[in-house]
Amino acid sequence: MIQEFARLARPYFVLLVIVAIGRWLIGTAFAVPYEKGTNYLSIVWLTLFASLFSAMFTRRWLDWRLPRAAGFTMFQALVSQVVILLLTALSYGLGISSYFNEPLAVSGRVAPLGFAAALGFRAVGLVVNTILNGITGALGWALGGLLPVRQR
Repeated sequence: MIQEFARLARPYFVLLVIVAIGRWLIGTAFAVPYEKGTNYLSIVWLTLFASLFSAMFTRRWLDWRLPRAAGFTMFQALVSQVVILLLTALSYGLGISSYFNEPLAVSGRVAPLGFAAALGFRAVGLVVNTILNGITGALGWALGGLLPVRQR
């Protein structure tokens, strides 16, 4: 099932790479302050919309049931959160100030965070956002009933 999810998520993975690189560059190479640039590219929002739409289409056009569609959206979210966690670790490891280790992005506070604390927050985000995307996928699956039936 994971291989099937990975194959089906390939277009999403391309978008994830584009957004992650863009987010990295906005905060590093272009030095746009976090408060000004964070709204332009968001992995969390990308994942939520992907969860909503992919569950809609997998229901109607692949005949997936709710658990499978929600599982697929949770898979997408898990991959996204792992990317965020790894880029956070990379930012700390290289000593680079990026949107991935920006305290406001990590903890919601302006106070600087140590490496362990930041990864702790990211681990919580991994769990919470994976569950949230499962719920979003369930909503998308429900909306998928509104799509036209696939002609075979």
